[in-house]
Amino acid sequence: RNRPQECPEAGFGVKRQDRRHLALAGRSPWTWVPTLYFVEGVPYFLVNNLSVVMFKRLGMGNAELAFWTSLLYLPWVAKPLWSPLVDVVRSKRWWILAMQLALAASFAAVALLLPRRTGAAFGPFVPSLVLFHLAAVLSATHDIAADGFYMLALDAHRQSLFVGIRSTFYRLAGIFGQGILVVVAGILETRLGDIPRAWTATFLGCGALLLAASAWHLFVLPRPEGEAAKEAPRAVGGKEFLRAFATFFQKPFIGPALAFLLLYRLPEALALKMLSPFLLDKPEAGGLGLSTAQTGIVFGTVGVAALTVGGILGGIFAARVGLKKSLWPMAASLALPCAAYLYLALFPPAGMWPVCACVAVDQFGYGFGWTAYMLFMMWFSQGEYATSHYAVCTAGMAAGMMLPGFVAGVLQEWLGYAGFFALVMVACLATAAVTASLPKRIPADYARK
Repeated sequence: RNRPQECPEAGFGVKRQDRRHLALAGRSPWTWVPTLYFVEGVPYFLVNNLSVVMFKRLGMGNAELAFWTSLLYLPWVAKPLWSPLVDVVRSKRWWILAMQLALAASFAAVALLLPRRTGAAFGPFVPSLVLFHLAAVLSATHDIAADGFYMLALDAHRQSLFVGIRSTFYRLAGIFGQGILVVVAGILETRLGDIPRAWTATFLGCGALLLAASAWHLFVLPRPEGEAAKEAPRAVGGKEFLRAFATFFQKPFIGPALAFLLLYRLPEALALKMLSPFLLDKPEAGGLGLSTAQTGIVFGTVGVAALTVGGILGGIFAARVGLKKSLWPMAASLALPCAAYLYLALFPPAGMWPVCACVAVDQFGYGFGWTAYMLFMMWFSQGEYATSHYAVCTAGMAAGMMLPGFVAGVLQEWLGYAGFFALVMVACLATAAVTASLPKRIPADYARK
């Protein structure tokens, strides 16, 4: 009874005022970390991936689809501009709950304002696109609040302990948003015989899910910020804010670094924007003619699973040899498997399993090569303003996906699918060029165990 308490969550041997503090701090992280990061991922995949499949099924052309859905990345590009607002105004817990409620309402509104028939002119799509842009802003703001809340609510030890858990549930959100929901929408299309009604029901379900998540988090999220506010001022000076951004662009080798952020993933940025249309389009249009449900299985389930395995093995490999030695193998792994799509365009298979195999090869390579990108951002962000500089890097990461998407649809309609994927292979030269231009000053032992 007189020994120091080893497990505060249990409450044994803790003074009454300490027990009260623990009760205010909230429940075990197991009650909220998995659900918080699952909910962080779901809106991102709904906005940037599920919307592509939906608009394609509703009859939007590839050029318009690629341009307008690529523009949805913009809030993630610009989120460092309003991230201090989340620090200064209200608590991060308040922002999380408010954004989840607003996202539930926005997806319900998307469902209710979808065009009532397929193949409509572009005009009827405008309300849905506006609502998706609103949802993108809300989702990016939720990301800021959730990541800040994670660091505030957990000490350094538990932050490290749960980092794998949060990543796993974010990936599960990808399988849910890109796979399960697409399969569900495909089944509803078949059973209802009405594509718009099927997608209306799907997005109403998404709104209900986010509403339930906000209710859950209302009760389980801890309240750590009252105590934190007593220890540190919350105001952010304008000069300090500007200096954090200015110092990023004063870093050595900023030119090659920006080129790497924007162009390293160029082949995948082009290919991924046209992958769902390629899977869904009829063979006479150069596509593979898969159903909506089959597309969800191929890309959203098999593809995301392969991406996750590739990311795990990429982390193990980088930990053994370090960032410097892993750059070229990972660059090749990210770029060259895009040839799988060129093969599918030139030699369309008779069944679905060859398609699954090709997508799995590409997504495994992308996950493996993605590790070098993440490690480079962490290395380049080191210094006095590491958090702000990392936020700028993630903005460049989002821009690297957004900008190629603007032209992907136009290029595909001009060149056809075979010509487009041949161009994607030419874009691999950009990956090689920016990898070769990286500074030699990356320490040989950086990221090595």
